[in-house]
Amino acid sequence: MNITFPDGIVRQFEAGSSGMDIAKSISEGLARVALGIYVNGVPYDLSRPITDDATIRIVTFNDDDGKQIFWHSSAHLMAEALESLYPGIKFGIGPPIENGFYYDVDFPNGKKLSIEDLPAIEAKMKELVKQNSQFERVEIAWEDAVAFFTEKGDEYKLELLEGFKGSEITLYKQGEFTDLCRGTHVPSTGALKFPKLLSVAGAYWRGDEKRKQLTRIYGIAFPKKEMLEEFLHQREEAERRDHRKLGKELELFMISPLIGGGLPVWLPNGTIVRRKLEEFIKSELLKRGYVEVITPHIGNLNLYRTSGHYPYYSESQFAPIVVEDEEYLLKPMNCPHHHQIYSNKPHSYKDLPVRLAEFGTVYRYEQSGELSGLARVRGFTQDDAHIYCTHEQLKDELINAIELTQLVFTTFGMEVKTRLSFRDPDNPEKYAGSSEMWDMAEKEILEVAEMMKLDYFIGIGEAAFYGPKFDFIVRDAIGRKWQLGTVQVDYVMPDRFELEYTGADNQKHRPVIIHRAPFGSMERFMSILIEHYAGNFPFWIAPVQVSVLPISDDQKEYASALVAKLEALNYRVKYDDRSEKIQRKIAESEQKKIPFALVIGKREAENGQVSLREHGVGDKGAMSIEDVLTMFSQLNSIIN
Repeated sequence: MNITFPDGIVRQFEAGSSGMDIAKSISEGLARVALGIYVNGVPYDLSRPITDDATIRIVTFNDDDGKQIFWHSSAHLMAEALESLYPGIKFGIGPPIENGFYYDVDFPNGKKLSIEDLPAIEAKMKELVKQNSQFERVEIAWEDAVAFFTEKGDEYKLELLEGFKGSEITLYKQGEFTDLCRGTHVPSTGALKFPKLLSVAGAYWRGDEKRKQLTRIYGIAFPKKEMLEEFLHQREEAERRDHRKLGKELELFMISPLIGGGLPVWLPNGTIVRRKLEEFIKSELLKRGYVEVITPHIGNLNLYRTSGHYPYYSESQFAPIVVEDEEYLLKPMNCPHHHQIYSNKPHSYKDLPVRLAEFGTVYRYEQSGELSGLARVRGFTQDDAHIYCTHEQLKDELINAIELTQLVFTTFGMEVKTRLSFRDPDNPEKYAGSSEMWDMAEKEILEVAEMMKLDYFIGIGEAAFYGPKFDFIVRDAIGRKWQLGTVQVDYVMPDRFELEYTGADNQKHRPVIIHRAPFGSMERFMSILIEHYAGNFPFWIAPVQVSVLPISDDQKEYASALVAKLEALNYRVKYDDRSEKIQRKIAESEQKKIPFALVIGKREAENGQVSLREHGVGDKGAMSIEDVLTMFSQLNSIIN
């Protein structure tokens, strides 16, 4: 059979050769680290025979796909350890996730697992690693699989099997453990050398609050000890930067049970940061020809029926509100409202593009267990905009919107990669509009990505139901990935809302819509920003930019005059005139992460100077007030 490698080279192998055979033919080194093989895009175990001509790709832990195979296998290793330690345990699902894996399990006799139980499970996993059991793929008839899990008394696997009727069923065995699974897995448990269990949480079976709550155990594993150590160090750093902890310490936001879970309240300090972010974007919008609009927080249910958001997203929306025999919905999206603004008056091709922008608050239903600070909320504000343009204007408008989004990320020092989110052609029922419409939109997105030389990859099945999009994946200061910002092409809504413009031919035409949100949501962006900077905000958005600290009462007159001068220049100043030791004042300024402290003693007051201290750096020496103001002006210029 002919095997085509990723570099295009074709080699012949005997039919029935396995992925491991192919890996060994390349090098013994590759065979030692190979975790799986993709055959014509389908993941295979390395032991599985390949019988026909194929294009292959061998993956290792250095590949994202390899990590997923590694962590999926690690979930099975943990399950084997759990079954050994807790006979009678039942298993829900155990998938790999972005960093590691989890398994949802139902303990016998109502046992409640705690974090203190994890070391014993981890020790059992390490013992099983040493046994180096092979992962064996077993194809089985559906009826035989049902009989197997009926005998085990595992109702969760039986329920999953109900959804697989008529499909090929595979089990995976390693050691004494057998699981229902499609694969793929590493060759043997010996590869999973350094496992670490991280946390325990509750999770409703199949995400349904009316079903039983299972125990979800999170873990991770690595092939090398130093990889695990690096991960744990980063995890500690992430905990130090946790926006929920810093948000409370720096008085940025609060969440009150009396107001409601997932409904954050911005405190004065957080409001300053948010307003500065808004000013930054608004100044760019004005330069780029946007106009601002404001829309209500609710809308008639028929508006969202027309757009398709209801019932398409009904599971993530709050229940409709009945008012005088009409139904209203808490606004889940701003776009239908903007489409009504566009259709409020007739448009000529000479009017286009029309660019409508709004900091619009929307509401989504999230289960209480999924809520997390500002990162996962029920009410959030999008820096939303919709551009209505002719087809000829589309590419230029896409480029403009992408450049604005890139400006946001470069301003905050975030490395960015772009995902082109396309539809899944195997599930056409998930998407509105014609296939021709989607083909055209995806082609245009790809052409713009090439024109702009974006660092991109294609995500099949990641599109919204009404159009493909650019999604921007950023890395923060400690290397974590976040999806922020989106630019989307939409040929569907103009038809649904019968949007029109009069062309140069005096005929009616449909505009194309671009949906665009550089921050994504202010809440989520703020959560990432807090953690990216560990609360040490850049000078121009810091809630308090400078503290003025007189050493004694003798310097208060000079200090007060300096405070007045700074405030007249619109700097945000904390004046600490308490009769406290200067060391304590400096320490408290540091704790509040104020970028600069101006210490004033007898010498500084006499010489018209200050002693400048930079947060996290320390004493920068004596400076004239003029030099300090020049420096502050330069640091503040990012928004000018």
